[in-house]
Amino acid sequence: MTDIAPATRTRVLAALREQRIETPSWAYGNSGTRFKVFRQEGVPRDPYEKIADAATVHRFTGVAPTVALHIPWDRVDDYAVLAAYAKEQGVELGTINANVFQDDDYRLGSVTNPDPAVRRKAIGHLLECVDIMDATGSRDLKLWFSDGTNYPGQDSIPQRQDRLAAALREAYGRLTGDQRLLLEYKLFEPAFYMTDVPDWGTAYAHCVELGERAQVVIDTGHHAPGTNVEFIVAFLLRAGRLGGFDFNSRFYADDDLMVGAANPFELFRVMHEIVGADALRPAYGIAFMLDQCHNIEPKVEAVIRSVLNVQEATAKALLVDVEALAAAQRSGDVLGANAVLMDAYNTDVRPLLRDLRTEMGLDPDPVGAYRRSGYLEKVRAERVGGEQAGWGA
Repeated sequence: MTDIAPATRTRVLAALREQRIETPSWAYGNSGTRFKVFRQEGVPRDPYEKIADAATVHRFTGVAPTVALHIPWDRVDDYAVLAAYAKEQGVELGTINANVFQDDDYRLGSVTNPDPAVRRKAIGHLLECVDIMDATGSRDLKLWFSDGTNYPGQDSIPQRQDRLAAALREAYGRLTGDQRLLLEYKLFEPAFYMTDVPDWGTAYAHCVELGERAQVVIDTGHHAPGTNVEFIVAFLLRAGRLGGFDFNSRFYADDDLMVGAANPFELFRVMHEIVGADALRPAYGIAFMLDQCHNIEPKVEAVIRSVLNVQEATAKALLVDVEALAAAQRSGDVLGANAVLMDAYNTDVRPLLRDLRTEMGLDPDPVGAYRRSGYLEKVRAERVGGEQAGWGA
């Protein structure tokens, strides 16, 4: 596919103009591996400075209007004030992420801990996060649990599932209006024998038990090597239970590399399923969020690049000739069907995206524009002293 027909071009540009990608507050702070966190100059010292960085990403990309918060990393005295500040900066507060994995009390688990007092503490935090959603106007509560066991016999597997279900029911019951509970899963780490929510099937089963406003989050790095992630996407779309993504890349496990860096073809295949289900539109409700550990690369520029990677994969998915693909599939033309996908994937969509940004009043080269803006030099000079944001190691 070399030339894009005018009608196709109009359709693709309209869809891309509507696309929304949420960035995470923690991507702007210091992060790293369990061995070392490398500190950088100009890193935010509080949630307000994180929001300023997120607003900068939106200013140069035009498609990242919300920023997710992580509690307690982003705890403030007045969340309404924080939300107002975000609006002043040109963005809004998005998903509220709970944290029940960094307290010493959670050594044997949080909501599945055998100690009722620890479970009560963890559930209290989940309810606190819903209170914060009420104050910020956020729609989604995202839950990931590190809970699990390291040794056979350490705890009862079915009892831990019962405890998990009870905690989820209480949090879900606290939601109001259009608020949703998004349940994330992870194959392993830090629980190496058995993880309480290890896969999409477990998350899906709990969500079905809860109700229609409980949905599954797919972190693209949370799978065993060789897992067909787009199958999971297609299944959850068919079931109406795909609530969101945590976009990143991996080579080995949960590497949290920039999305599209390790396997851009996988990202394209995922977006192909999204486009095929007409689920790209913000009105559909999927939260497309980045969740990445910018370990050695500059924070804001890395987030900008990640947003561009998602845009490129989306543009290619939108270029798939769906009629030709369907015809090849109906006729059993294996190679013809594959060729339709590969033609779209191999299309250089960067000129199309440059045109889109120009039409949106943006610089066609967001990374270059950011570098020329002097923003990094400005925050390096301003953010001296205080405690840099970060999750430690």
